[in-house]
Amino acid sequence: MTIQDKTLKVCNCNNTMALDAKALGAALKLGTPVRVHSELCRKEAAGFHSALADPSVIVACTQEAALFTELASAADSKAELRFVNIRETAGWSREGAAAGPKISALIAAAALPEPDPVPVVEFKSSGQVLIVGPGAAALDWAERLSASLEVSVLITDSSGELPLERKFPVWSGKPARLDGWLGEFDLEWNQANPIDLELCTRCNACVRACPEGAISYSYQVDAAKCKSHRACVKACGAIGAIDFSRADTLRKERFDLVLDLSREPLIRGREAPQGYFAPGDDPLEQAVAAQKLAALVGEFEKPKFFSYNPRICAHSRSGRKGCDLCIEVCSTGAIRADGDHVKVEPHLCAGCGGCATVCPSGAMTYAYPKISDIGARLKTMLAVYREAGGKDACVLFHDGEDGRARLLELARRGKGLPARVIPVEVFHPASVGMDLWLAALAYGASQVVVLGSERFLDGYAAATRKQMGYAQALVSALGFAGTHFHIGGDLAELWALQPAASVAKPATFNVSPEKRTTLDFALDHLARNAPQKVDVISLGAGAPFGAIQVNKAACTLCKACIGACPESALIDATETPALRFIERNCVQCGLCADTCPEGAISLVPRFLFGAGAKEAVTLNEAEPFNCLRCGKPFGTRQMVENMLGKLGSHSMFAGGTRRLQMCGDCRVVDMMENQAEATIFDIKK
Repeated sequence: MTIQDKTLKVCNCNNTMALDAKALGAALKLGTPVRVHSELCRKEAAGFHSALADPSVIVACTQEAALFTELASAADSKAELRFVNIRETAGWSREGAAAGPKISALIAAAALPEPDPVPVVEFKSSGQVLIVGPGAAALDWAERLSASLEVSVLITDSSGELPLERKFPVWSGKPARLDGWLGEFDLEWNQANPIDLELCTRCNACVRACPEGAISYSYQVDAAKCKSHRACVKACGAIGAIDFSRADTLRKERFDLVLDLSREPLIRGREAPQGYFAPGDDPLEQAVAAQKLAALVGEFEKPKFFSYNPRICAHSRSGRKGCDLCIEVCSTGAIRADGDHVKVEPHLCAGCGGCATVCPSGAMTYAYPKISDIGARLKTMLAVYREAGGKDACVLFHDGEDGRARLLELARRGKGLPARVIPVEVFHPASVGMDLWLAALAYGASQVVVLGSERFLDGYAAATRKQMGYAQALVSALGFAGTHFHIGGDLAELWALQPAASVAKPATFNVSPEKRTTLDFALDHLARNAPQKVDVISLGAGAPFGAIQVNKAACTLCKACIGACPESALIDATETPALRFIERNCVQCGLCADTCPEGAISLVPRFLFGAGAKEAVTLNEAEPFNCLRCGKPFGTRQMVENMLGKLGSHSMFAGGTRRLQMCGDCRVVDMMENQAEATIFDIKK
């Protein structure tokens, strides 16, 4: 269904927005002016009720979405409701009167089909919570939570008194490892104290027997006070809870949830796994964490945010490391090396999408929603914006939490967004990368801005800026003046951002699910419509495009590089010994250079335009070496001559190197024919 098949309800919010009904109807190709309400959520609610008989309704208001949904439910309406914000994103602005093209674009995007559902990741939690940390705090929270959750406690010091009643397990020791996710946290710890709290009956016999008072009601031995009288061991008797010679055995348990009260979190990372809370020693933060724990009992699910194609992954080959970018950028430690590929733990993935942004080959792609779905929104919005008379469009990617809140706040208290800035909400701003940025420019955008929170700027800004640097180098070399890509932490900066040059003719291609295909489409379109025609653009080290140089004098055409290339950029020749290369396939992972035994390969980061980038070119070829016996070619002359030069003086070949100049089959035949030839069996012990 298109916007023409839907019922549109627009309100100027008590005349606080300047809406041109005729221009809006024309931009959306509705055939008639749009009916603009002033109090749709109040006195004119009947206008909304009358639309509920239609199958699909778009309401240009998000503030009263709950009210409109309730009204539809009360009317037993089957209409599909969609809501779009045109107030804070466009109408409430110092340039609100000029925001008509943007409003049209936002409404048109709201009419697009919903993205296909993605697979989900399931979690199960029965409420088994581990509280770990200093004894006093851990035991206090255990008492409070034990009524609603199944509590276990690991105390890491001797502070606090154990409860008079044994209502939950209490252990003591030093955590050795804690990892996992909601429903599956694994803890390993060492029992460091002589008193085993699992065996201890809390009879207090040891407390009374200790002459130094080294044992408190935490039932832990203070090693600084203990003088090794061992009176406590005798007092404990047959219980056997006290053992000063106990070996440090590693203990293990599994939990659904973790409340970590340690001063330094046991699980470190920019993003904590779901079900893990580390409030430290702040009482208020501890209370907030405890409240969240109570809500995490039951069965839960979240989207599987990523898709991975190991076939084109450039992580490693034959033990040689290539690309580690996804592992480096991952904020939760969800990605780890797995042989020649990587492995992603979906339960740990937080959905930032940074892995897809930095992946040079497109082996890692973002799936919530798919990049092709975001591309369809961009294409529609920019086309409607342009046709409605909008100019110098700036696409603003922001998330649905921090970014949305700041956008709403700017409109309420500040001067709103400039009329040319079109906000596009995504799950996480790190999930959009070079393919979408360049596609936006090809569709006619002047600029792309990624709005990041403080946490985003700390964790992803460096990687994002690096990718933006490559993209900017490409468009600048093509003659598009200005700054086209920007990371922002402050929406007010947008008012000072000067428009950059854009293409005169927007592209018509659709964003592909394959990253490299989209990049090809976008860059080819930008090149065809560029102010400056160039054949090749030099790029900085680490760029995902480029060529390789081969030292022909050193290369023996062993073709180890072909086997190492994960992208089929290096290919064999069918008729002669030759090394061929398709530049557009190369992601500059460096596996070929690292694998080459002669060190004959070096990387050349660049972007080559034209058909030549997609055609195979010969980097090196050599004269074949024919078998001395049968005449069949079995290697290159250079390789065989290098081998003869290195092995000819070896004692094992004192009888000559003639057999080294034969193919594998002829060597066997020659060995069988020379029965008188000495073998290892002729050597006496």
